[in-house]
Amino acid sequence: MTELRRRMIQDMQLNGLAERTQQSYCDAVRRLAGYYHQRPDQLSEEQVRDFFLHLINDKRAARSTVNIYLCGIKFFFEKTLGREFPVLDLIRPKKRKKLPLVLTPEEVRHLLARVQNPVARTALTMIYSCGLRLNEGTHLQVKDIDSAAMLLWVRHGKGGKDRAVPLPQRSLELLRAYWSNRRPRPWLFPARSGTEPFSNTTLQKTFKAVVRQSGIGKDVSIHSLRHSYATHLLERGVDLRVIQHILGHRNPSTTVIYTHLTRKTFDTLTVAVNHLMDRF
Repeated sequence: MTELRRRMIQDMQLNGLAERTQQSYCDAVRRLAGYYHQRPDQLSEEQVRDFFLHLINDKRAARSTVNIYLCGIKFFFEKTLGREFPVLDLIRPKKRKKLPLVLTPEEVRHLLARVQNPVARTALTMIYSCGLRLNEGTHLQVKDIDSAAMLLWVRHGKGGKDRAVPLPQRSLELLRAYWSNRRPRPWLFPARSGTEPFSNTTLQKTFKAVVRQSGIGKDVSIHSLRHSYATHLLERGVDLRVIQHILGHRNPSTTVIYTHLTRKTFDTLTVAVNHLMDRF
């Protein structure tokens, strides 16, 4: 590890950034330096400007990707190097208003039943049944299961926050059957080595393969399980504020999007538009 990278990591630690955020920021600076084959502290503002133009115009990078690069590179230059680059305040990736894809409960059951690997299948089941993010699911530990209170503890979620989510009875039964065969510890879903959690990338590839083989015709990802969970809760009458808390959303507007995805919403809309056309 270079002294420059060590200094940046220390600065991020002092700033209270989560470990995954630190890794993302370091990767952004590394890719910037790799683009020019120069040390990042030797780059000019004009080079940084051209790098972001390359990301946006040539690579067609997603807004979320550009944002990560912007935050990481901005932190490096402003906090670690103490250099102000006005161009970094100019970059504003265009926000896309896109509704997330959701699965029906039947589709979720169908997909999960097709996963052959018991570790992957149980991890995906927990991600859906508890509304977890991918990294939250793969990094669960045995101690996070509170069977007495029927709760699952999510440690160090997005923003470094802990939260407790309801643990369905059926999920607990599946966990007990899984644990009795595997006896994993400390990670609930360990990699083959047993010392590391199950790989996010491996789980993503497994899920994508199952989706392709299923023929459901939806371009869904593991995060779609979380979207589906929230939508299904809303359809069952769970209060939106409760769902916001369970998902760990800081802003309620993030959760409101699910009101546009429920069957009830579409059924009501269908009745309304049909009524409009009754006398034509």
